[in-house]
Amino acid sequence: MYGVVNKSIEEFVVGAYGLDTWNDVLERAEIEALVFISNEPYPDDITYRLIGAATAITGISTEDFLISLGHHWILKTGLNHYGALLSAGGRDLKEFLVNLNEFHMRVRLIFPELKPPDLSCTDVNGDSLKLHYRTHREGLGDFVIGLVQGLGALFRTPVSISLIESRAGGADHDVFDVKWSASVDRE
Repeated sequence: MYGVVNKSIEEFVVGAYGLDTWNDVLERAEIEALVFISNEPYPDDITYRLIGAATAITGISTEDFLISLGHHWILKTGLNHYGALLSAGGRDLKEFLVNLNEFHMRVRLIFPELKPPDLSCTDVNGDSLKLHYRTHREGLGDFVIGLVQGLGALFRTPVSISLIESRAGGADHDVFDVKWSASVDRE
């Protein structure tokens, strides 16, 4: 994964738990690099070790950590570093979700070695859809839940998302049921 992911984990941990906790995470994860370069690729193992160490030290479940990190990714990392890309992704939650693969194609212009997941939508209606998540990476479904919830907050659209099929349960990919209600006027 790119350094921007690891930097986002750092920002989230430092913001929620403090710098001392982040230093403990680095030590427990056995990572000596104190600075991650956003546009440099890093082995996925580093990211997984950071997540494992953060959950062990903070006592938060991996599920809750990944969901919170997904929120953070959209509302902090995404807006602060890639706001124009997020704005170009769609006018509302539904449009953004339907256009996720196109969004990742634009992101690949910045991160040419990016190996994004394949995200597609089926059963698209006025207030719901099925989000299909295919990836070579394991264990990040809860991050997707946090990302969608963060997008709901970004678009001021109350959203619910639940996993209805999973790789862990024998499916070939994860499928999420996403439902939303009318957006709240932006002020």
